[in-house]
Amino acid sequence: MCAIAGVFDLYHQADIDPVLLQRMTDIQRHRGPDQSGMHREAGVGLGHRRLSIIDLAGGQQPLFNEDYTVAVVYNGEIYNFQALMRELQQFGHIFRTHCDTEVIVHAWEQWGTRCVERFRGMFAFALWDRKQRSLFLARDRLGVKPLHYAMLDNGHLLFASEIKALLAHDQLRRDLDPLAIEDYFAYGYIPEPRTVFKQIRKLEPGHSLLLRHGSAPAQPRPYWDVSFTPHHVISPAQAADELIERLREAVRIRLVAEVPLGAFLSGGVDSSAVVAMMAQESAAPVNTCSIAFDDAQFDESSYAHLVAERYATRHHIQRVQQHDAALIDRLAGLYDEPFADSSALPTYRVCQLARQRVTVALSGDGGDENLAGYRRYRWHLHEERLRSLLPLGLRKPLFGALGALYPKADWAPRPLRAKSTLQALARESVAAYFHGISIMKDEMRTQLFSPALKRDLGQYHAVEALRRHAAACPARDPLSTIQYLDLKTYLPGDILTKVDRASMAHGLEVRVPLLDHTLVEWISGLPPALKLHGGVGKYLFKRALAPYLPDNLLHRQKMGFSVPLADWFRSPLASRLQRSLSSQILADSAMFNMDYVQQLFQQHQTGRRDHSAPLWSLLMFEAFLRQWQESPEQYAERQAA
Repeated sequence: MCAIAGVFDLYHQADIDPVLLQRMTDIQRHRGPDQSGMHREAGVGLGHRRLSIIDLAGGQQPLFNEDYTVAVVYNGEIYNFQALMRELQQFGHIFRTHCDTEVIVHAWEQWGTRCVERFRGMFAFALWDRKQRSLFLARDRLGVKPLHYAMLDNGHLLFASEIKALLAHDQLRRDLDPLAIEDYFAYGYIPEPRTVFKQIRKLEPGHSLLLRHGSAPAQPRPYWDVSFTPHHVISPAQAADELIERLREAVRIRLVAEVPLGAFLSGGVDSSAVVAMMAQESAAPVNTCSIAFDDAQFDESSYAHLVAERYATRHHIQRVQQHDAALIDRLAGLYDEPFADSSALPTYRVCQLARQRVTVALSGDGGDENLAGYRRYRWHLHEERLRSLLPLGLRKPLFGALGALYPKADWAPRPLRAKSTLQALARESVAAYFHGISIMKDEMRTQLFSPALKRDLGQYHAVEALRRHAAACPARDPLSTIQYLDLKTYLPGDILTKVDRASMAHGLEVRVPLLDHTLVEWISGLPPALKLHGGVGKYLFKRALAPYLPDNLLHRQKMGFSVPLADWFRSPLASRLQRSLSSQILADSAMFNMDYVQQLFQQHQTGRRDHSAPLWSLLMFEAFLRQWQESPEQYAERQAA
C-alpha cells in the first residue's frame, strides 16, 4: 500500500516547490516505508511513498508510459491487472514492469477517463497527461482507499492520501466547517465529501475528477453505483452456492502477493468466512490475528479460536487493556479530523499485531452492509411496518407527543427503551433511520452547541447527508434503501476510514474481499428476504456457510467489534475524560455549552445514563482541537516525528 501527494497549477506553469512536495510526501511515510519517489515539471508535482507488495524490484513511482508523457502515482491494488495487461498488449502497449501500477497509464492511453471502469480492486490515484495538460484523480467504487484534495486561492490544487499532507501547505486555510461539526456529532464521523476543514474535500467513492490546465476547476463525476438490479428467478439453494463461489473467487484474487499474508479473525461471521475460504485456497497455514478483552461481554476471542482450530491457522491473540486509552492522542493524529468510533482502539492494536508477522491482511469488512447484518436493519423494518399503518400527518403529533412523555431508560432492556422507537415512528423513513443511528440525538446537539455555532449552521441539519443519497437510491424497498445509505456513508466514512488509517500507521495493507465490486453488485440484486429473513440478518450467508463454520458461531447474537467504553469512563478513564471536558481549549472554541458538557459527564458517572458515545466524541474532538491549533510547521514536524 502507498501514499500519494501532489500539486497541480491550473492557470500557470510555474515550478512546484520541491521542498513542499517532499514534505507533503514524507509526512505520509508510515503509509509507504519502503521507497519514495517524486516528479516535477512545469505546473505539476507528483509525490509517492511505497509499501512494496507486488513486483518488489520494479514498480517504483511515479511510473510513466513508454514516451514519458503520462505519469501516475497510485495507492491500492488492481486485482485483474494481469488480464488487463494481456488485453492492452494486444492493442500494442509495451510494459516494462510486472506490477499493477503500469496498467493504469496504458489503460488511460487506451480508454481515457473510462479506464476506471475496467479496474477491479481498491485504488486512489493521480494521473498526469503532459499532452493534454490534464490531471485525472480517481477513487475506487466503495471507498476502500482515501483521496483528499483542496483548491487554493492561487489556483493550485493539492491532493493527498491523508489530510495531514495538505495541512503541510502554508497557504491552505485551516478554517473549520461548522456543517462538518454538526455531521460529526450526529454520526461520529464526517461523511464524504465534506471534511472538518472548509477548504478540503474528500473525493467520494466511485468518483473521478478531471482537471485541465487553463480551465476552471471541474466537479467530481460518478462512474459507478450499486445498482440493486434484481436477478432472474434463483432458488435459495442456488443463491447460496453461487455466493460461496463468488466469495471464494474474491478471496483467491486477493492472495497474490510477494510478501507474507494473513487475516484478521474477530470470531464474527464475516472474518470467519474469509479465513475459511483462505484456508482452502492456501497451501500453507493461514496467519490469523485476534483481539481479546477482559470484559466477557465484548470478548469474541473464544469464537475466533474455534475457527483457528478448525482450519489449523497460525493464530495470534493480543489482549486490549484499559490503559490502551493512552492511544487517544495518537488516534487523533492518525485520523486528522474528529473521529469517534471507539473501536479504532482495538483496530489499531490488531493491525499492530498483524504487522509483526505479515505485510498484507484480509478482513471481513463490508458483510454487514452487503448482507444486512446490523441489528438496526431489523428494528428499522419493524418500525417501517408500523409507520405504514398511519399517514405521517397522524403519526407525527401522536407519536411525537408520546416520545416526549416517555422517560429515557438507558439502563433498561431494549424492549423497554421505547422512547427512541416512539420518536422514530413520528418521523418519515430517512429521518427515522438517521434518528436511530445518531450518536447524539437532535435534542442533545441542540443543548450541546453554543448560540454562535447554531448561527453558523443556519438551517443545515446532518440528516441531509442521508437525504442526498436517498434521492439517488436505485432501490425502493426499505431494506435496500438503508443498505444503500450505509454503503454511501457509514462504510466509507467510518468502517473503511478506521481500518485504512489504523493499518497504514503500521505499514500494513488490508484487502477486503466482501467489498469486491462484482460481489457487491451481485448481492445487491438478491431479494431482500434472502438477506434479512424472519428477523435473522445475513440469512443467505449463514445458510451458505453452514458446511464451513460451526452453528454456535453462525447463529449466536451479534457482538460487534467494540470496547467497554461505558465502564472505562466510570473508572480508569474518568479522570482523563474530566480533564478533557474541562479543558480551556474546548471552552475557548466557543462551540459548546460547557454546562451541558459537564451535565453529560455527571449523568454518566451516576450510572443511570449511558453517554459513552457522546462523551467519546467530545474527548476525540478536544484531542483534535489541540492538534489543529498547531502551526503548519509544528504539525508537519510532529507528524514527521
